[in-house]
Amino acid sequence: MSTPPLAASGMAPGPFAGPQAQQAAREVNTASLCRIGQETVQDIVYRTMEIFQLLRNMQLPNGVTYHTGTYQDRLAKLQDHLRQLSILFRKLRLVYDKCNENCGGMDPIPVEQLIPYVEDDGSKNDDRAGPPRFASEERREIAEVNKKLKQKNQQLKQIMDQLRNLIWDINAMLAMRN
Repeated sequence: MSTPPLAASGMAPGPFAGPQAQQAAREVNTASLCRIGQETVQDIVYRTMEIFQLLRNMQLPNGVTYHTGTYQDRLAKLQDHLRQLSILFRKLRLVYDKCNENCGGMDPIPVEQLIPYVEDDGSKNDDRAGPPRFASEERREIAEVNKKLKQKNQQLKQIMDQLRNLIWDINAMLAMRN
């Protein structure tokens, strides 16, 4: 996995490329940094699983005879994985610091404003009236659909009961005839 280049190397800037365009080319989008961070975390998890697999397969030097060549090979693989894991953690730290730097000027939005919900105690905030109203309308529509569904289910139950009684009566008449 490699990181995307921060600037086009070896290419001369165009005639309209000023210092602002060059600055924008060097900056990386925060969303792409988050994607890079996610991929790095996935690589860290994968490497860690490989390390545990190697450790599980390694024989401990507890007096049991083992092949030193195989042991040395597995030990070299383990050291290589640990070295790559430390590199991945350094890369993740750099991505994390850059994301925090890019998002430093943003005001954090409370979670309550991001999730539409209805409060039952009536203490609604006026600036959050949009999403809760949407949620209450949606809830009302769902309640109406559920009410109609219960009515249809009740009608089907009545029809099934009538059919069951009819079949019972027919079977009783057939039994009397025999």
